[in-house]
Amino acid sequence: MALLVHLKTIRDLRGKGDRIAKVTFRGLSLYTHVLENCEDEARFDETFRWPIASRVDENEMLEVQVFNYSKVFTNRVIGTFKMVLQKVAEEGQLEVTDTLIDDNNTAIRASVTIYIKYTTMDGTVGVWSDGEFLDIPGDPEGTFQFETDSLLSGHSQGSGPAILDMEDLNRKAMRLGGVGGLDPDCISLASVTAVTTNVSNKRSVYLFMYLLYFSGFPENLGFPENVLFLCNPNANMQLVGLNMDPVVCVEIGDDKKYTSMKESTNCPYYNEYFVFDFHVPPDVMFDKILKLSVIHSKNLLRSGTLVGTFKLDVGTVYSQPEHQFYHKWATLSDPDDITAGCKGYIKCDIAVVGKGDNIKTPHKNVLFGNLLLPEGVPLERQWARFYVKIYRAEGLPKMNTSIMANVKKAFIGENRDLVDPYVQVLFAGQRGKTSVQKSSYEPIWNEQVVFTEMFPPLCKRMKVQIRDSDKVNDVAIGTHFIDLRKIANDGDKGFLPTMGPAWVNMYGSTRQYTLMDEHQDLNEGLGEGVSFRARLLISVAVEILDTTSTEIVSSTEVQVEPVSNISESVTGKIEEFFLFGSFLEATMIDRKIGDKPISFEVTIGNYGNQIDGVSKPSAAKKKKKEGGGGGESDEEESELIQQNSSEDEADDDGDLVSVSSSPPMKPVITDRNYFHLPYFEKKPCIYIKSWWQDQRRRLYNSNIMDKIADKLEEGLNDVQEIIKTETAYPERRLRGVLEELSTGCNRFVTLANKDQNQAGRTKLDKERLKSCMREMESMGQQAKLIRSQVKRNTVRDKLKMVQNFLHRLRFLADEPQHSIPDVFVWMMSSNKRIAYARIPSKDILYSIVDEETGRDCGKVKAVFLRLPGKKGFGPAGWTVQAKMEMYLWLGLNKQRKDFLSGLPNGFEENKAPRTGSCLQSLPPISLVYNMKQVFQLRAHMYQARSLFAADSSGLSDPFARVFFSTHSQVTEVLSETLCPTWDQLLVFDDVELFGEASELRDDPPIIVVEVYDQDTVGKAEFIGRTFAKPITKMCDEHYGPPRFPPQLEYYQIYRGNSTAGDLLAAFELLQIGQGGRAELPAINGPTDSDRGPILPVPMGIRPVLSRYRIEVLFWGLRDLKRVNLAQVDRPRVDIECAGRGVQSALIVNFKKNPNFSTLVKWFEVDLPENELLHPPLNIRVVDCRAFGRYTLVGSHAVTSLRRFIYSPPDKTQNNWASAGRPTHTMQDTFLVLSIHITRFDIFEKEEKKKKKKKKKGEVEEDDETDERMLDWWSKYFASIETLMEVYNKELEAEYDNFEDWLHTFNLYRGKAGDDDEAALDDDRIVGRFKGSMCMYKLPLTEEITREAGFDPNMGMFQSIPHNDPINVLVRVFVVRATDLHPADVNGKADPYVIIKLGKSELKDKENYISKQLNPVFGKAFDMEATFPMESMLTVSVYDWDLVGTDDLIGETKIDLENRYYSKHRATCGIANNYSVHGYNMWRDPMKPSQILAKLCKEGKLDGPHYGPGGRVKVANRIFMGATEIEDETGLKKQTDEHLALTVLKHWEEIPRVGCKLIPEHVETRPLFHPEKPGIEQGRIEMWVDMFPMDMPAPGPAIDISPRKPKNFELRVIIWNTDDVVLEDDAFMTGEKMSDIYVKGWLKGQQEDKQDTDVHYHSLTGEGNFNWRFVFPFDYLMAEEKIVISKKESMFSWDETEYKIPARLTLQVWDADHFSADDFLGAIELDLNRFPRGAKTAKQCSIGMVQNEAELPCISIFKQKRVKGWWPFVARDENDEMELTGKVEAELHLMSAEEAEKSPVGLGRNEPDPLEKPNRPDTSLMWFVNPLKSIRYFIWHNYRWLILKALGLLLLLLLLGLFLYSFPGYLVKKMLGA
Repeated sequence: MALLVHLKTIRDLRGKGDRIAKVTFRGLSLYTHVLENCEDEARFDETFRWPIASRVDENEMLEVQVFNYSKVFTNRVIGTFKMVLQKVAEEGQLEVTDTLIDDNNTAIRASVTIYIKYTTMDGTVGVWSDGEFLDIPGDPEGTFQFETDSLLSGHSQGSGPAILDMEDLNRKAMRLGGVGGLDPDCISLASVTAVTTNVSNKRSVYLFMYLLYFSGFPENLGFPENVLFLCNPNANMQLVGLNMDPVVCVEIGDDKKYTSMKESTNCPYYNEYFVFDFHVPPDVMFDKILKLSVIHSKNLLRSGTLVGTFKLDVGTVYSQPEHQFYHKWATLSDPDDITAGCKGYIKCDIAVVGKGDNIKTPHKNVLFGNLLLPEGVPLERQWARFYVKIYRAEGLPKMNTSIMANVKKAFIGENRDLVDPYVQVLFAGQRGKTSVQKSSYEPIWNEQVVFTEMFPPLCKRMKVQIRDSDKVNDVAIGTHFIDLRKIANDGDKGFLPTMGPAWVNMYGSTRQYTLMDEHQDLNEGLGEGVSFRARLLISVAVEILDTTSTEIVSSTEVQVEPVSNISESVTGKIEEFFLFGSFLEATMIDRKIGDKPISFEVTIGNYGNQIDGVSKPSAAKKKKKEGGGGGESDEEESELIQQNSSEDEADDDGDLVSVSSSPPMKPVITDRNYFHLPYFEKKPCIYIKSWWQDQRRRLYNSNIMDKIADKLEEGLNDVQEIIKTETAYPERRLRGVLEELSTGCNRFVTLANKDQNQAGRTKLDKERLKSCMREMESMGQQAKLIRSQVKRNTVRDKLKMVQNFLHRLRFLADEPQHSIPDVFVWMMSSNKRIAYARIPSKDILYSIVDEETGRDCGKVKAVFLRLPGKKGFGPAGWTVQAKMEMYLWLGLNKQRKDFLSGLPNGFEENKAPRTGSCLQSLPPISLVYNMKQVFQLRAHMYQARSLFAADSSGLSDPFARVFFSTHSQVTEVLSETLCPTWDQLLVFDDVELFGEASELRDDPPIIVVEVYDQDTVGKAEFIGRTFAKPITKMCDEHYGPPRFPPQLEYYQIYRGNSTAGDLLAAFELLQIGQGGRAELPAINGPTDSDRGPILPVPMGIRPVLSRYRIEVLFWGLRDLKRVNLAQVDRPRVDIECAGRGVQSALIVNFKKNPNFSTLVKWFEVDLPENELLHPPLNIRVVDCRAFGRYTLVGSHAVTSLRRFIYSPPDKTQNNWASAGRPTHTMQDTFLVLSIHITRFDIFEKEEKKKKKKKKKGEVEEDDETDERMLDWWSKYFASIETLMEVYNKELEAEYDNFEDWLHTFNLYRGKAGDDDEAALDDDRIVGRFKGSMCMYKLPLTEEITREAGFDPNMGMFQSIPHNDPINVLVRVFVVRATDLHPADVNGKADPYVIIKLGKSELKDKENYISKQLNPVFGKAFDMEATFPMESMLTVSVYDWDLVGTDDLIGETKIDLENRYYSKHRATCGIANNYSVHGYNMWRDPMKPSQILAKLCKEGKLDGPHYGPGGRVKVANRIFMGATEIEDETGLKKQTDEHLALTVLKHWEEIPRVGCKLIPEHVETRPLFHPEKPGIEQGRIEMWVDMFPMDMPAPGPAIDISPRKPKNFELRVIIWNTDDVVLEDDAFMTGEKMSDIYVKGWLKGQQEDKQDTDVHYHSLTGEGNFNWRFVFPFDYLMAEEKIVISKKESMFSWDETEYKIPARLTLQVWDADHFSADDFLGAIELDLNRFPRGAKTAKQCSIGMVQNEAELPCISIFKQKRVKGWWPFVARDENDEMELTGKVEAELHLMSAEEAEKSPVGLGRNEPDPLEKPNRPDTSLMWFVNPLKSIRYFIWHNYRWLILKALGLLLLLLLLGLFLYSFPGYLVKKMLGA
């Protein structure tokens, strides 16, 4: 079936320009040629064809778009034409003329005329007649062919397909790309044929980075990870300058790698691959700068000259889609000369790949316009200056010991600040430093650091660091990152990066100075700072440079310049802030610190910090503050402000002192692990006064957005939960969420616009406000729009869109300019800091407007304290150091009247006893609660699942500990399970909570549940933790629906940042009233006598159960590892679910037969009705040892039984959907009928047409595409046609792991590894269990059991094969490997293949491929195997080494057993057509008809019935196909095989048993190395055939050995040159002349350069040579590459094979005797497509090079012989191309055999010598014949000058004579003589 569209013409276009059209059908777009300089009509006359697999639907659309074509910019749409294909589908053909419409859907004048034809297979619509479409208008080359050959050239005799014709491909490529001037190297075969793998090797600078990305960490802390960075410059490059020797340097951080040097070219081609290894946190990795530099002629002795560089940071690459740039051109610029413009391009791929990712090859047409830039960055980047102004810093900590200072003070008598700070700024790989300010806690720099970089920069962050200068080692004091995306906006109304002047707060390690600071990393910006370090006043500005102006400094060196000071008020008015906090509860205090008194300290900036806050400045004014922790007087000054507040201002609060820490108190024991502080009714308080610039507006705006985002997130989680649990109406909730979002956005717009004229507003504040308001406004409108579009079926799509809003909101809410520093809460014990919590100041900031208030301001919040820095990660960080219930309030001192309003009611204030001041205004130092409520908490602990394996057995002995307030209780310990069902009710009696009852009802305290693993020795091991809020019932409420009894819910259990299982539980908090506990609802549950005092979960809460039957298919066990050093010999499988289970039969001898003798067993069990609450099913394998001992081998928990629930087959449905089998959605398969006959016809017609077309005098082309030329590779390269499927992934991924009825369960043993330990789950796998489950509710309907042939022993597993051992012939075909990991020092590898199956191993070591990372193996391996013992096939690629053992590069493992037994029939792929001879021969021993008969028999289907007229009937379906086949002699015979094959290709359409059968294919498998788990080491293309030995043997394996290159000889005769530029001055006359000679070579064979002799003293640029070059070469026709084998260096052991594009380079030079020869010009001809030479020198112009794409091109491989004139070009000073000469040459290509028959000599030598050129003899003329030389040199050039001079001389002579004779003559006249 096919749809043909003939695009005739487009009329009434406006203006003049180049036009191109795009026609789109079913998502596939095809382009026309570019029509140049069209006026009002564009006649395209092109036909497009879509082979289609399914019928054209009446509602389908065809779209035609017309563009104004531009080479530089994106093409601009003129208009669009869309039509519905209803009429076409009915009638089959249609001609239409209609107007185009523009973007606004209004009609424009232009109209389009198209003709559409639709042909189906069965001929119901539009049958075609023979040859009807072969004469296509505007297609003189006859490139249009039928679908199966659209990539094959049409000259083949016979019935098979033909090989790829590259010309066709290129035409196709042009059409696909829609661009005339495509660089042939940037079109890979892949992009043309859309093959799923990269078929050709035409790739460019490949840069792969493998990065183990650690998403488990908080945003900016990570522990060092192995980071692998692979880079492969496989490049084409376009460089400025012509005769260059370029080298590419790839630099990441401090690591550099170089490619090899390519000589004399400006378009080098590389194929090199580098690896960079890092061991750093992701944050450091993302800031690393990747720099590509091109260097001209670098060698051992000289460093070479830099041509240009390109920089970007790794983070930019990571943020790209799929973390990669693919086929992009990086623009090179010269850092030393920013006025110079672009210096060339490097084409490259860059990818950052995390663990477990694989590199996906995007299927995009690759165009030259693809510059390496992230989306949204303009193509033309400009140079810009980045100004970072550093003004001053405050509050620096001590950075030296006090001992030295005291010694100095004793001698010199001066007290000095112990820090010498300077600021360092890092940006785009460059570093700038300010001066060092000696001994100053408050340094003032007033300097600016200036960077010159391209704008927009490809580096996201700027790093500003205050460092302490030290003689030995400078250390960082604090670090701040400026994210350029947050201080700029690239929209239409955007703004350049700007910031400040603003203070930035820096955080890091604690402030006390120690010589070895264990938290120094925190000061470098890695991880969350645990203390305030300093604040720095900076500003950032950017200025775009005008590179044309003359006074610009053209270097990009970093400059540091002084700037003027700025006034205090610029950053805002200083206000007094008040911070109040109250500790309501301190529980879960770690027992290690529970024996000493504990206090809590709160700090904001350096205020409140009593131990190490104050660094005493030498000359600062002091401000006295009394009080402090225990009431003793403490001197503290505010060094963070210049003393602005006047004395009376300080006194108006009655001399308020700060109380920043709670009184020390000794903890009381809670349980074995934790302590708590006995606060009871007396709650300590703290309060601090501090002074900061008033920049609250910034925080307010952030808060409004954060609150909108919080609401949105909560709503989205609800919607996802509704979708997940499949409860009613998710769309209603989503509409509500969107409604809230749009009102929130509108509210922001009204609120944020206040305080416009506040002091200290920076440019960024104003611009950010504008852009935030615009964004929020548009978000509000979009939310409204989406709300109206939300329907039941679109919920998921809309949900994704709304999630983007959430990311956007979070991004906008992050304020880049700081104001008030964060608040730190520290737990202190004996004056040491133990654990901390950091609370952002904006979260507790007060505002009169509710939306602007911080989310935790005036609220009681649970705060968990953790250990600082690295201590807080890993097992130490999982235990809570303390859990606080805290109340915090921060606001202006003048607004503080409300600061207690949010506390739970019912307290009295207890103030500090003071004399003489007004007590009213003092804040309390403690609160005494006289109102308390008593509650009972009931924790219904039902079960947990998928817990972390904490024991070496791979299981755990879990119990849960529940904490509430100061109480804790534990469940019982269940041994050896990861899915415990505790079914236990824990009752906490008499829980006292303080505050008002109503408040507690709405917001009760949280419950913490910790799960532990009980160990017999030592303390219990932590598994994970989760939080829950109870449902509260007051004593006056009724206990009943809807709130009670509570429902069981799943709570995610966390272990550090990773998940460690789920807890299914419910919690209720019941108030105990006056009547005591008697009034509480009774605990009515079955009292379980076995369990003693343990209460089970009561009836209303535990789930409702039903009776289910679970059938288990026991197939076998595989690859069991040793247990306790003993081999497993007699294993058994135990299945358990909800306390019931079944055991498999015992395997008597695991080595002999690892399969079970009894296949199916079942058990019955009571399970919850709600599927989501189903308990997991546990599979355990035990080994039965002597004396009745059992050892656990391994276990597996099936967490969800949903996929095994049996659903009876639906009678109405076509596709099968039986027990637990998911229905596969199969891809369309192409139906191609009577393929041989049609193809044969076409080829014949093509032949005739080609011959007719030949012009007289042209050489008849060799018809090389006869049947003998075709091989398997023809089919492989044409695999986009339906000849063969090439999967770009493993076959398992395409076919659901072949688990259609047999599932594989990995068995685990051993302790699970954590995030930061490298232990992967793969290391814990000790074997695999093969089997399946089927579960169904009882009783079952009878009709199933009544079916014919129902075997009751097999239950639901009817008609599965038996599991007896079976002998199989396994045939492994290895095609090639790509992107292998380099294994040798030189960045290459010498790969070979090893195949292992069971105990047999095949090594192909002697056929290793030297120095190749993309080797083509082309090998088939045969081995015999016995399933099930030998079923795991391992294909490994090793690196051959001359010395030492060979290294493994990577391996892939294939489970052959699942493939063998799969219903998809993965034994031997079904070919697309049936042939009995030739390269496409049927290779399965069973013919299609036999396969079909077998499938029908197994599926109990009626058929197949073959009928007349090419019909076959299977299960009431009729299929049609061809019935004739041609044998080798050409005779036609009747056959049913084509018909049977048609049915097999459409097997998924058969009802009940249908599924997609595996086609003939090649699969691409990633290679992995056991030591580098999760990181791809390359890919291998291969396939496996399997044939049972009890069937007839298959034929010999098909030959897939790599194509051998063909030997050719290219003869180039240089006849003459003309118009060559004259370089030298003649010795005596100063005459311009050149000594011309020509060099020539084939690309990649520079060392075989050939030169002509020298034509001396050419005065006109004419040179006569008659000189022959001879270049023998090996050429691969299919890939269009020259194959070169040469040793890389004198030390190489063997030759390396390179594949290089066939290009001939000719250069013209001026020979010099004493200095180096001068390069004059060059031309490079691509032998596959180069412009035809001009007939005469006059007609030869530079346009032949510049407009090459538009000129008709020829290929020497088709033309064989060509003669003409071609231009030489070079670049002038302005980088413009200029014509520097012309050459007349003749190119003659011969095969090696022809060349042998007619040999020729080099130069003018025998045989077949060329005659000597006729050169004017001017070499020794001065001496031999001076007159002749004068005539030649002087007369020739100066004749007009000489003639003019002679004329002038005669004139002067006459004048002289006249003057001489005039007096005498006059006298004579006068005297009358």
